[in-house]
Amino acid sequence: MGAWDLLLTGLVLLFGLCGVLVPGVPGAWLVWAAVLWWALKDPQAVAWWVLVGATVVLFLSQVIRWALPPRRLRAGGVDARLLAYAGGGSFAGFVVLPVIGAIPGFLAGVYVHERIRLGRREEAKAAVRTVMRSGGWSLLTELFTCQLVAAAWIGAVFFG
Repeated sequence: MGAWDLLLTGLVLLFGLCGVLVPGVPGAWLVWAAVLWWALKDPQAVAWWVLVGATVVLFLSQVIRWALPPRRLRAGGVDARLLAYAGGGSFAGFVVLPVIGAIPGFLAGVYVHERIRLGRREEAKAAVRTVMRSGGWSLLTELFTCQLVAAAWIGAVFFG
C-alpha cells in the first residue's frame, strides 16, 4: 500500500474521530470504513486481524451505548466548545497515559471547560456530572472505542 493510500486512510480515521464529537456525523462508521478500506487495499494477515478486532470492539461499543441512557447533550447544556475541550482532553490523555488516559482526559476536558465557563470549582464539578448523565458516557464510549481502533491501525501500519 502506498503512502498516499495510507495518508488517505489516516485522514478518514481522523475525520471519523472528529465526527464522533459532531452530532449527525457517523464517526464510528467512518473509522470502521477506513480500516475496512485499508484491509482490502493491503490484504495481509495483520490488516485482517485489525479489521476483525475493530469490528468486534465497535460492535461491543454499540451494545454498551444501547444500554446507556440516550444522548440528550443539548438538554445538558453541551455546546461545540465543550465537545472540543472533551475531545482534546481525551486525545491528550490517550497519548500521555496510553489507552486508559482517554477516560480521565475526557473528564478533565469537560471539567476545564466548565471551570472556565462557571468560574467556581463546585459548580464545575456539578456541571461535569450533569454533562456525563445527559449523554457524556455514551459519547465517551464511542470516542474511546474509535481511539482504540485508530491506535490499533497506527500500530499495525508502523510495527506490523
